[in-house]
Amino acid sequence: MTTLTECDAPANDRPTLRAVVRRLGVSLLVACAVPATVFYACLRLEGVWVAIFAALTWSYGAIAWRALTGRRTSGLLILTAVVMTGRTLIALLTDSTYLYFLQPIISDGLIGVTFLATLATARPMVARLAGDFYPMDEELHGRPAIRRLFRYLTLGWALLCLGKATMTLWLLQSQSLETFVLVKSVSVLLLNGLAVAATVGAAALVARREGLLGDQLVPVPVPVPVSG
Repeated sequence: MTTLTECDAPANDRPTLRAVVRRLGVSLLVACAVPATVFYACLRLEGVWVAIFAALTWSYGAIAWRALTGRRTSGLLILTAVVMTGRTLIALLTDSTYLYFLQPIISDGLIGVTFLATLATARPMVARLAGDFYPMDEELHGRPAIRRLFRYLTLGWALLCLGKATMTLWLLQSQSLETFVLVKSVSVLLLNGLAVAATVGAAALVARREGLLGDQLVPVPVPVPVSG
């Protein structure tokens, strides 16, 4: 037999919104912003091949550093490193830097389609990545409000990836290499920043309603076994 009771866990059992945002910001900085900055700086100073290997070296260096210091490596960082490795290998095998820049367009398209495809599963893509930023368990994954949030966010990021792929393809075909890299880096970071802000805002709203933030814990009905 079950009954409903209020979640009475102490507030410090849950991370604060500031802690979640800080973790998200560090993850995006290490996995996306720094490699993009390294790439553009090396492109201007040394050329495209040096830029390719410098950005790749940063990603694997960040993974190695987190492993050596006992820190969790985010799924976003691993995904970025894997994608960059594939792009680099194809560029080397074909001796074509054009394909190096074309691959992210294809990758964005494939990622967008993959995100859409996971909507047909019990755990859409955002739900699978959520553990990088917030401690998740089966009980949280099963909450209706959390499940709806993950589905809407997965759909939103899918559409964003498909839109970025379309925009980047146009830039690649119409602009010089340096202009392409600069405009792409700035515009993608801006779009991603806006999407992250919207994601954090929506997630924080749902988290507060569900009592999942340590800085404002809200009573939540949860099933608890009782004898009787």
